[in-house]
Amino acid sequence: MADKNLLNALGKEAAYQLANVTKTPPQYGALTPRWLTRVLEFKGLEAGIYRVNKVVEGDAPLDALCSQDPKKVDIPKGYVEYQTKPREYQLNSISTIINVDTKVSDVYSAPYDQVKEQLSLAIESLKERQESQIINSDDYGLLNNIADTQRVKPRVSRPMPDDMDELISKVWKDPSFFLAHPRAIAAFERECTRRGVPPVTVNIAGGTFIAWRGIPLIPTNKLFVDGLKNPKGKGGKTNILLIRTGEAKRGVVGLYQTGLPGEQSRGLSVRFRGIDDNGVASYLLSLYCSAAVFADDAIGVLEEVEVGDYYDYPV
Repeated sequence: MADKNLLNALGKEAAYQLANVTKTPPQYGALTPRWLTRVLEFKGLEAGIYRVNKVVEGDAPLDALCSQDPKKVDIPKGYVEYQTKPREYQLNSISTIINVDTKVSDVYSAPYDQVKEQLSLAIESLKERQESQIINSDDYGLLNNIADTQRVKPRVSRPMPDDMDELISKVWKDPSFFLAHPRAIAAFERECTRRGVPPVTVNIAGGTFIAWRGIPLIPTNKLFVDGLKNPKGKGGKTNILLIRTGEAKRGVVGLYQTGLPGEQSRGLSVRFRGIDDNGVASYLLSLYCSAAVFADDAIGVLEEVEVGDYYDYPV
């Protein structure tokens, strides 16, 4: 027979009902550091349209006299020709609506404000989408706006130091950073280690990154591996970008709208839409963004590199 004293003792489940519970705010598992939006230079727009005027292509847009012969006095005449139909970038809107029952927000907003937490999670989701659009948008995405002359194929399937050097030769005017999926960076590190030239590390924008030829490799899962952010298998193919950023350097710049009603941060607006007859409060969140490429040589890509090559055991 069971001990009578044990049967009458306070149990764990009963004690749990009176216990204080330490809680966390909701955790967003898909949240990333979004290094691209940190290291990419941005320009604010007032009208939502950004026109990139360019000179007509040519090695010598204007003839010039270079001679010490006093008899050659015919100075060339002319002017620098502009493109008549320059590229215009219009801001893309990324929007969502958050609905919160006021009864829920009134009664259950301690210790965490339910409205604040919902808006915070929605904002993080929009910013994740922004980074993905800057890379992958069919209109202004970096991958879809790279000139054919700026595309490099790997010598073998895996990313090798020789390939990265060739990519640097495409963006040789003060390149700012490589951009790659973490698994592509790991594949490149393995190849460097195998060759006895492990990359050094550098600190920028509050983070530590490996660097090749002094250029940091910035990780992002928005450069997909076989179309996926988080591929399950060991293998897969992806791209590695090299970017020069900044308007002054005629590089790549991110674009955003300034002076928005309800502006919360760069290009982000949060507006209260009201409370309906059922007591549901509604909030509109909009993020206006785009990216512009000033010159063809501001960006290059190493295409279709394999991330699953290992040397100690088969894939």
